[in-house]
Amino acid sequence: MSEANKAQVRRVIEEVYNRGDLAAVDTLTASDLVIHAASREIRGPDGAKQYVAALRAAFPDIRFVIDDQIAEGDMVVTRWTARGTHAGPFESVPATGRKIRLTGTDVDRIVDGRIAECWAEADELGLMRQLGVEKT
Repeated sequence: MSEANKAQVRRVIEEVYNRGDLAAVDTLTASDLVIHAASREIRGPDGAKQYVAALRAAFPDIRFVIDDQIAEGDMVVTRWTARGTHAGPFESVPATGRKIRLTGTDVDRIVDGRIAECWAEADELGLMRQLGVEKT
C-alpha cells in the first residue's frame, strides 16, 4: 500500500505539475480534495487545477524533483525542489525573468487510491526574495 501511495504522489508531480496535464487531476485526486497551504486553502479538483494553471502560467518551465519520499499507512511525505523561470505574473508580482529555486514538503493522505488531503509547506518567503519582492 505504501509503495502504491508513493507512486500516486509521484504521478501527480510528474503529470500535473511537470507536464501541466490538468485533466489528470480528476483521476488522481478525490472529489473532496483539500490542500492546506500556508497562504491559502485549496478545495476540490477544480481549485487544484486553477492553482496549477496559475503556477504554470507564471513559471511555464517549472520542474519539480522529488528529493525524498516516505510513506506509512495512508500518508506520504514528499520533500521536493522546484526550479523554473518567472515568465508571467505570480500573485501580484509581474514577470521578472528570474530563475527560481523553491523547496517544500508535502504530506498527502491517500484514500481509495486518490489524494484526498495535502498539507503543503513551501519556502514562500525565499521565493519572494528571489523575485525581488522581499528584502533580506
